[in-house]
Amino acid sequence: MVEQQIALRGIRDPRLLAVLREIPRHQFVPPDRRGQAYEDRPVPIGEQQTISQPYMVALMTDALAPAATDRVLEIGTGSGYQTAILSRLAATVTSIERHRSLARQAADRLHELGCDNVQVVVGDGSEGWPEAAPFDRILVTAGAPAVPETLLSQLADGGRLVIPVGPPGLQRLTLVDREGNRFQTREGEACSFVPLIGRHGWDNSS
Repeated sequence: MVEQQIALRGIRDPRLLAVLREIPRHQFVPPDRRGQAYEDRPVPIGEQQTISQPYMVALMTDALAPAATDRVLEIGTGSGYQTAILSRLAATVTSIERHRSLARQAADRLHELGCDNVQVVVGDGSEGWPEAAPFDRILVTAGAPAVPETLLSQLADGGRLVIPVGPPGLQRLTLVDREGNRFQTREGEACSFVPLIGRHGWDNSS
């Protein structure tokens, strides 16, 4: 998976590649889909959510560029696979999941893997987690209609936010870097994520 789906597509960060080799992706998919865990596509995990395509996990993490001292906020825990990757690259990870059942399952998996620097909480990810802000890095694993101002306000000076932005079914990876009160925005690759549901995302009828 790492060699053929990720390294050959241009992901070069040795820390990231090592972590992708280390984390057992099959442990983050339902038992009846274990045979699909390492395929080059997203896999359903229940609650109309998916574990992202391996390359997309790598691409978003590479764009986020977390340092070993960073405090990371992740929006959309899902299976916990992306969370596990971040936990090996950053100092701490706070991950928000709106589905209580997925949050509980992810927390259990992460504990079993020894990801002790992770906190999984249940809530509206579009609101962020203001009580623990600011964060050096914020990663959103769901598609938003626009970059939520709530998340920008929780980004530390010198920090970076990575989020898919666009209509359901087709978004662009968007990188936002903060320097003081200025935010520099860049668009990256096309992607397709489940919608970010919440007060500052799409409504629950999406």
